Amino acid sequence: MPDVIRLPWYAKLTTIMAGFTLFIVILVQARSILIPFLFSVFFAILLLPLASFLEDKRIHRVFSSLISVFIGIVVLAFVILFFYNQIVRFTQDIGMIERRIKEIFDQFSGFVNFYLGLEPDAQLESARDTIVTFLRDNAQPLTRGVLTAATTITMFFLVPIYVFLLLLYRDFLHHFFLLAFAANNDDGKVEHILNKIRDILLNYITGMFMVIGILVILNSAALLIIGVDHALFFGVFAAMLNVIPFLGPIIGSILPIVYAALTMDSLWYPVAILATFYVIQLFESNFFRPLIVGHKVSVNPLVALLAIFVGGKIWGLAGMILFIPGIAILKEICDQIESLQPYGYLLGKVKTKEEIEQEFLSGKLGRLAHPHMKDNKGKDPKDQG
Repeated sequence: MPDVIRLPWYAKLTTIMAGFTLFIVILVQARSILIPFLFSVFFAILLLPLASFLEDKRIHRVFSSLISVFIGIVVLAFVILFFYNQIVRFTQDIGMIERRIKEIFDQFSGFVNFYLGLEPDAQLESARDTIVTFLRDNAQPLTRGVLTAATTITMFFLVPIYVFLLLLYRDFLHHFFLLAFAANNDDGKVEHILNKIRDILLNYITGMFMVIGILVILNSAALLIIGVDHALFFGVFAAMLNVIPFLGPIIGSILPIVYAALTMDSLWYPVAILATFYVIQLFESNFFRPLIVGHKVSVNPLVALLAIFVGGKIWGLAGMILFIPGIAILKEICDQIESLQPYGYLLGKVKTKEEIEQEFLSGKLGRLAHPHMKDNKGKDPKDQG
């Protein structure tokens, strides 16, 4: 048997970097193909319980898939129509916002002149005119742009076709993966990985929709109580941006705070919005998300933040949404392959001392209950140090 050629470390590093660079180039060049397809995978998994329910009622798979896709299109069209109507109403306040900006700049200029004895700077007036011109010029394109973006992402004609075919041939695709990795499926590992990936995506998507629904109610109710106009629009907007970890809640709260500061006669209103959104976000991150979404999509904050920025750089907003569950799937694959387990550990959530001790105790109890249990190498886990 010939000796195995061992490459030096720099050759291995060069190979890894070349492969990673090629992977990024493929993502960038094939974005128009990959983004609709990956969103279709998400929608197909979201509609999978409905399609399975219809098939349990003796409806043929072709018709169950068609009905599921049709219901999904109707719901999605309703969401797009809602946002379009809300944005049209919001743009009608642009004139009022322009007047308010001019009043704020005039008040600030008067304050500088009265207390500091300085004449208003020409640059200050130029900044005011620039902001007003920007709002006036972008009011109508904002409405058209949001509608166009929503249409591109959700109503692109390939997405419903992809979703229908994924639902129709889901057993065929599942069997394909089993055949493709048959050599590694002696112990059912491929089947286990496929089931885990499906559970991760289904748990993440359905859980996030439930969290978004709760946040819509809480955000809108809070803004209504405070007395902010367009409370429902701001509440839904902030809730949907919550799918982007870390950055989403911040961006979602900025818009109603700025709007309240420009249109309401007291600074207590934006302060109240900031405090309310902060409290709601605390409940979301520490109670709603762990309880509903669970820890199946838990990656450590450093990796999540890198995924957001890399995804945004490569695919824009779509990348910021898709890369988080993508990293969770990659972590699950790494956890199931022995040579990649260190990378799965790196991607995973940082565990506290109490969680490590709890896992150690659970492992001890499991070995006591199943003395014959072995690890992947055929040795007792306690013998591996």
